[in-house]
Amino acid sequence: MRLVARILGAVLIVAGVLTLAWVVVVWQWQDPFTALYTHVQQNRLSHSYERRVHAYHPRPTHGKDLAAVRVQIAAEARAYGHTLRTGDAVGRLQIGRIGLKMVVVQGTDHETLKKGPGHYEPSALPGEGHLIYVAGHRTTYLAPFAHIDDIEVGDYITFSVPYATLVYRVRRHYIVRSDQLSVLQDHGSEILRLQACHPRFFATHRYIVDATLVSITPAGGETRAVKAAAS
Repeated sequence: MRLVARILGAVLIVAGVLTLAWVVVVWQWQDPFTALYTHVQQNRLSHSYERRVHAYHPRPTHGKDLAAVRVQIAAEARAYGHTLRTGDAVGRLQIGRIGLKMVVVQGTDHETLKKGPGHYEPSALPGEGHLIYVAGHRTTYLAPFAHIDDIEVGDYITFSVPYATLVYRVRRHYIVRSDQLSVLQDHGSEILRLQACHPRFFATHRYIVDATLVSITPAGGETRAVKAAAS
């Protein structure tokens, strides 16, 4: 009996150490098993998105002023939105501060978010002049927004879509309750809003980062600076 007790005790100690090690790995980095799944899905989405880009025929913007370019980009964004279905590749999101460069997928349901950061379908697409809402995991499935709280005011976020590359500058970050749906409301201005669960491993609150549009580069065109709206 004593031998059995010693063996059982040793097994429990090893199990405890391994569990603690696993928690540390996930806390410091991410869950490696779900990360592998998302890595495969991101490769597929990347190829799919490149096909979209190569098939896209941009309209010329040479000689047009900023206002005319924005009207054109908004129309192209709406047309592009009609081609998207849940699970499709939307575009590429890049945030230098946290080393993020991933394909955004259309949709924010549980299964879709396993593929990468998801675009909330009722919200606008980049360039439409309205709220663009993107959510992502913090601890699993490559954890795209694991370090969302490290993003600083003034940082730049690039969102590339077939019709344009748009750059946003971070204005603020804040925390809301998970049931606070006001963050989904559009107020008629172009804001890129990123969302992740907070704190990590829990879903009681949401960590939000807001960024405003600062430049547009139409596909095949020149970069146009966008004056930030008064806050």
